[in-house]
Amino acid sequence: MGLSWMAWTGPTAAFFLFIAGCFMVMSVWEYRQPGGGPRHGVLGLDTTRGDRLFISLLGSAFIFLAWLGFVGPPVLGALGLSGPFLWAPLGVAVLYAFAVFRWV
Repeated sequence: MGLSWMAWTGPTAAFFLFIAGCFMVMSVWEYRQPGGGPRHGVLGLDTTRGDRLFISLLGSAFIFLAWLGFVGPPVLGALGLSGPFLWAPLGVAVLYAFAVFRWV
């Protein structure tokens, strides 16, 4: 089975490498300091480092989808920009991930 069905571009490869890197870093961190110190955060449930990573990745995906839905190619094309400007949602996603790891 070939992988011709997916558009393997530089950003696509970077995305999957980033996710793999997150899993590797979290695995090494868990090996060195088992347990992760579950804590009771603002969501009202106990979360570990892995839970917070999952919540931040899921939330970041929704941030990017909302950005593409509201500021997608039609709006950007009308402004004379060539493609979706994704630096702004990346900044929002990084701030969101920081907040999740800090307070959740």
